[in-house]
Amino acid sequence: MSAHCMLTGARPGFGNRISHSHRRTSRRFDPNIQTKRYWLPGENRYVRLRPSTKGIRTVDVIGVEAAVARIRARGVKV
Repeated sequence: MSAHCMLTGARPGFGNRISHSHRRTSRRFDPNIQTKRYWLPGENRYVRLRPSTKGIRTVDVIGVEAAVARIRARGVKV
C-alpha cells in the first residue's frame, strides 16, 4: 500500500536515525494513513478512502461531497 493521503497528499518524509554512538542511518516518517468508508449521498453509495488522520478531520469539517470533489480534482479515481 502506498503511504500517501488521498485528500491532503501527505507523503513520507525522510531523515536519519541517530544511535547513541551518533551513527546515522536512513529512516522514513510515514503519515498516519487510515482506511475509512464514507457514505456519498450524491451517488447513493459508499466510497472507501485512504486519508491520513488530518485528512479525516478535514472531511469532518468540509463534508464528504467536497472532499471527494477535491480528491477527483487531483486526478485520483474514487
